[in-house]
Amino acid sequence: MTAAFDPAQILPDDLLERIRERTAVHDRENTFPVDDLDELRDAGYLAILVPADRGGAGLGLAEASVLQQRLATAAPATALAVNMHLVWTGVAKILQDRGIDDLAFVQTGAAAGEVFAFGISEAGNDLVLFGSDTAAQPTADGGYAFTGTKIFTSLAPVWTQLGVHGLDTTSPDAPKLVYGFLPRTDAVHTRDDWDTVGMRGTQSRTTELRGAIAPADRIARRVDPGPQPDPLVFGIFAVFELLLASVYTGVARRALELAVDAASTRRSKKTGMSYAQDPDIRWRVADMAIAYDALPPQLAALAGDVDGLVDHGPRWFSLLSGVKHRAVTTAKHVVDDAMLVAGGSSYFSRNELSRLYRDVLAGLFHPSDRESAHAAAATAWLGPQER
Repeated sequence: MTAAFDPAQILPDDLLERIRERTAVHDRENTFPVDDLDELRDAGYLAILVPADRGGAGLGLAEASVLQQRLATAAPATALAVNMHLVWTGVAKILQDRGIDDLAFVQTGAAAGEVFAFGISEAGNDLVLFGSDTAAQPTADGGYAFTGTKIFTSLAPVWTQLGVHGLDTTSPDAPKLVYGFLPRTDAVHTRDDWDTVGMRGTQSRTTELRGAIAPADRIARRVDPGPQPDPLVFGIFAVFELLLASVYTGVARRALELAVDAASTRRSKKTGMSYAQDPDIRWRVADMAIAYDALPPQLAALAGDVDGLVDHGPRWFSLLSGVKHRAVTTAKHVVDDAMLVAGGSSYFSRNELSRLYRDVLAGLFHPSDRESAHAAAATAWLGPQER
């Protein structure tokens, strides 16, 4: 991370406050924050990971992590939705940094205002990046027609390009996992089915692909199914996990701030003093702060290693899934305790903490889940499990 980097220059306080003011409305009305996206696009946020010579800010993943933490303190759902666009621009950067310029169109498109969405998740597919239930049928001109159903497609109402994967079972060298980008056409149907407990502003609706065509120049990769070291697969995993962890770290930060504010403003009838002087409250806030303080340095270190092309070899997957798991579980712990510090008022839906309480639950469902993180760590330290 460069010493001159100032998050407030890209995400100024006044912009964050406008976004914060709209957050409760989008949560209550279950709508996508179009105004947030428009203002972020105007601020160049969609191109923060695009190199300067292609119209972007030229930032690294470490800087993007800090910005996503900052954005999540104002609007977790907006940050989580934008994450899915930043995944693709981050993958493009990781590839370019390693001498592979296959996703230049993602960089130039993002700089021009295009919105890239992440269409990988499928119901019941615990292989995630290593397999797909979506059929990828080759076309005569080198493209692919994708048929299948994707779930949790954030940015559903506004994306212009959807990055997907599917399984080619018909080519001579099949099976191959195919990664490509689809334009929004009639062959892509978005269900209006997003009515969730939290993170409602992401509008991560189900997407049906009905022979949707990715042209030849939008086919990013054909790889063997299963775990393998392709840099595109590594890039997706690295950016996805680190930026997810960044969002939930931002949620933890905001919950801690709200707890401090509540402790400082509430007064005890018994002692006449503010709750900031109550030993039990002080211990609880301190416990929250100690837990939160561990997260930003971890994110900075790992994101910096990705930017710096550090080779952790097979340890990468346990390191990345581990930091995502810790960020989510820590954020949930901090939000839980913040509500106790704030007292009964936090139980009302109008209270910001009640929304954070619901929003943070979404982290439990993102890959890598708790079981995957523990399996990766066990493999890293104990070796593969015997079959």
